[in-house]
Amino acid sequence: MYIPRLVLGSILYFFPHVVAERQAKQRPNIILIVADDLGWNDVSFHGSQQIPTPNIDRLARQGIILNNYYVTPICTPSRSSLLTGKYPIHLGTQHNVLNGVEPWGLGLEEITLPQYLKKGGYVNHIVGKWHLGFFSENYLPTNRGFDSHFGYWLGHSDYFDHSGQEWGDWGLDLRNNLDVVRNLTGRYATDLFTKRAERIIHTHNTSTPLFLYLAHLAVHSANEYDPLQTTKRYYDRFPHIKHEGRRLFAGMVAGLDESVGRVYRSLKDRGMDKNSVIVFTTDNGGPAASFDYNYANNWPLRGVKDTLWEGGVRGSAFIWSPLLKNTGRVSTQLMHISDWLPTILSAAELNDVITRADINNPIDGIDQWSALSENTPSARTEVLLNIDHDRNVYALRVKNYKIILGTTYNGDWDNWYPPEGTNITYASMKQAPAAVKCAPPLNPGTPQSCMPLKGPCLFDLANDPCEYHNLADQQPEVLQRMLDRLTIYNTTVVPPRNQPPDPAGKPERHGYVWAPWK
Repeated sequence: MYIPRLVLGSILYFFPHVVAERQAKQRPNIILIVADDLGWNDVSFHGSQQIPTPNIDRLARQGIILNNYYVTPICTPSRSSLLTGKYPIHLGTQHNVLNGVEPWGLGLEEITLPQYLKKGGYVNHIVGKWHLGFFSENYLPTNRGFDSHFGYWLGHSDYFDHSGQEWGDWGLDLRNNLDVVRNLTGRYATDLFTKRAERIIHTHNTSTPLFLYLAHLAVHSANEYDPLQTTKRYYDRFPHIKHEGRRLFAGMVAGLDESVGRVYRSLKDRGMDKNSVIVFTTDNGGPAASFDYNYANNWPLRGVKDTLWEGGVRGSAFIWSPLLKNTGRVSTQLMHISDWLPTILSAAELNDVITRADINNPIDGIDQWSALSENTPSARTEVLLNIDHDRNVYALRVKNYKIILGTTYNGDWDNWYPPEGTNITYASMKQAPAAVKCAPPLNPGTPQSCMPLKGPCLFDLANDPCEYHNLADQQPEVLQRMLDRLTIYNTTVVPPRNQPPDPAGKPERHGYVWAPWK
């Protein structure tokens, strides 16, 4: 067919512009990186230079550091909230983590983030930790919206032999989709997961958007007989840390930080960084001072992992993207881990795939994309931190006030824990833009004003983020309003999904491999 030269020239002129327009409108790549058990004081953008995290810091400072961002106190609740946009009390995951021989998981009626993203043409990959159920294959990540999974199903694993130990049960826990991986013994888990993430990025067909959920083992402790594991290359970077446990932990953080840098460079090598959103978050506060055989740190915040103090629930997080308009700052707007689902869908222009008014699937998360990008006030004014009837613990933040009633472990982990192995001072830390500014602590010998096992405690976190000064007696009207809000939430709690152990799930019955059994 003959095409006149003038017409042909017009086609050739407009064709690149049409292609460019389509590329510009392509949905962004979503890279969701979850660090496991990373404490507030384990990233140097919060002010401590004991463990430098240059790759994490670089993206955090170029993007938006989230300083009033909340997670849940332990893992399974946080991951369920992250992937559904719901509070754990509305999922039945509010009580405890999922143990390997327990026949339960994230409810099959729940719609997950990758399932929503599928509606926008995304290719979805998970690398690393799942921890939302595997007793039946229906609960596996590749049946919950992900196209592939390379990683493990339990809550933790050995970094080198990839086995998982829970309550005396031991078995291999490394999978490539459903296939057991037996030939990678001796390969460091953080590096393995990073290399898989790099491979996914380098082989991705850029005509479709990518969702990569990189859920690291780092920096969770490994099996209890050898809990803190790093490589010599990372360990040797920290001769200044004189505490052996903290030094090993620092090596684990260094591996995590290097991973973040490698993932970003892979995106940049493919030109994918220009249309990507990178979210970095911990799943809960750090297990400090040997809690859970670990030496993470949340100082100067109070408490540790699995407590409702700020050290257990205020998370280290940032968001980075060229698509954000107002970056290079520290955000103090209130945000919860459940907000990522609607926020990511908004960034992907998929707001219409979820309807908040749907009474069959209401979410608790709030779309924060515009508020973050434009630096405008967030629609979120309160965060439910948890309600757990079985442990009799409750906590809620409304604007600047926080109420906490009850505590875990009989109060044994309710204190403030400086980092081991160095003489870092709070005065040196608090100069950082993202540092917490504590109120003066209680004077030595002053009676503790907050006894949450006896009555509710009230804190003004704007002026006292380190939870030194209980205002319950001084502000009874505020306290009552907070109690009233907790009462309303309490009417919406669903029963925990936790189930007693099932001997059929023991790995010894499956060739010493953790495997589905129903």
